Amino acid sequence: MSDFQVYLMIGIFAAVILVIAFDLVDMAVAALLGVAAMIATGILNDRDFLVVPATAGGAISLLFGGMVVAHVLEKSGIFERLGAPFLRFTGGSGKRFLLLLVLAVAAVCAFLPNATTVILLAPLIIRTSKALGVGYVGPMVLTAIVSNAAGLLTLVGDPATFIVGSAIGMTFTQYLKQVSFGGVLAVLVIVPLLPWLMPEVWSAHRALPAANSAPRITRPWFAALALCILAFMVLMFLFGDALPVRIVPPSVAILAAALALLVIYGARVESVDDALRAVDWKTLLFLGAIMCLMQGFTKTGLLQGLSLKLYGWFGTEFTLVALVILAGVGVLSSVLANIPVVAASVVMIKGYLVAAEAVPEVALSGEFSDWPAAVLPVFVAMMFGGTLGGNATMIGASANIVSVGICAREGERVTFVRFLRYGLPITLAQLAVGALYVLALVWLLK
Repeated sequence: MSDFQVYLMIGIFAAVILVIAFDLVDMAVAALLGVAAMIATGILNDRDFLVVPATAGGAISLLFGGMVVAHVLEKSGIFERLGAPFLRFTGGSGKRFLLLLVLAVAAVCAFLPNATTVILLAPLIIRTSKALGVGYVGPMVLTAIVSNAAGLLTLVGDPATFIVGSAIGMTFTQYLKQVSFGGVLAVLVIVPLLPWLMPEVWSAHRALPAANSAPRITRPWFAALALCILAFMVLMFLFGDALPVRIVPPSVAILAAALALLVIYGARVESVDDALRAVDWKTLLFLGAIMCLMQGFTKTGLLQGLSLKLYGWFGTEFTLVALVILAGVGVLSSVLANIPVVAASVVMIKGYLVAAEAVPEVALSGEFSDWPAAVLPVFVAMMFGGTLGGNATMIGASANIVSVGICAREGERVTFVRFLRYGLPITLAQLAVGALYVLALVWLLK
């Protein structure tokens, strides 16, 4: 690739981000136009579109499967049934509503991908906001941000986290031991910021009407099957790695989606066509397009160059590298979708560790898993940077894009700046906590 094409590629990428930031064109259209421009200028070719699924396929499969299962659960009426008791638990208090929201989102996102959690809980959050007489944009943005932070609780909570974990052969249980507590801290640090970020919701109080009976579930057997599929999904996330035939989380998501669609077909609740139309294809398309744009960076050799520069700057000071990666990936994930940023960063860090002779060259392959304990904090820092940095803007994470899309369908348009007002302060606080956790992990592994 010529120097001119490298500069052109950087210009195209920058233009896409600016167009999205200033809300000039729909973000999915902007990303696709960027891909089209790279094709027209010869930066991307047909072989590149065969490479992208290798990095994007797992994350997108997780999102797709989660969306289908979430739709089936929504159709079962389970969350409508939970709406009445949830509202009663708030006691008409906005403060209690926000605290319950954080708790509920974190609990669900511990087992399901973050974008799926947003889809599942959105009707509950919006109904409760309207019942309390407060705007739902703030609570919906908070739902996305909490789901991203809670995505650190388990290996499958966030696609970006899964990309890093799977790249180093980390199992579900290993993740629980080494990373999950950092996710707890990332969620907890949000709470003290709520009175300042959402004062109108925090201080709200409304007398609730007399308790009405919760709506009945009209198809209890259908609801039971939907819950069984959810339980299957969670159990396979937990134990799929230990089966004789190893089933990784993206495969679990596809299996669960297939079962969910079979239940929809058999129950005749709606057509399979309608169920598939409910999938947020725009979000999946946007992420796929951004991954294609990132492939342009991979082709240039810029990532390999950065690997060598990291070694030249920091040598084998892995703790310092971990903190630099946390900050760098955090910043990039706030202006780009975190999934492609993390995918590119994995390539760069593997190259750096090979250059530093911390691991053999075979580590560049996807099958290597014998990583020394000393380098683990570097990958954990990448997880924190990608997952928490994505909280800053509405395009930083798939959950953010889904949340903004739901608000738009409900009649409230969320701009880039409006999301930033909530996301940026929380992101800064979370990255600070993430840095402390990485330092603690370095000390524990010595």
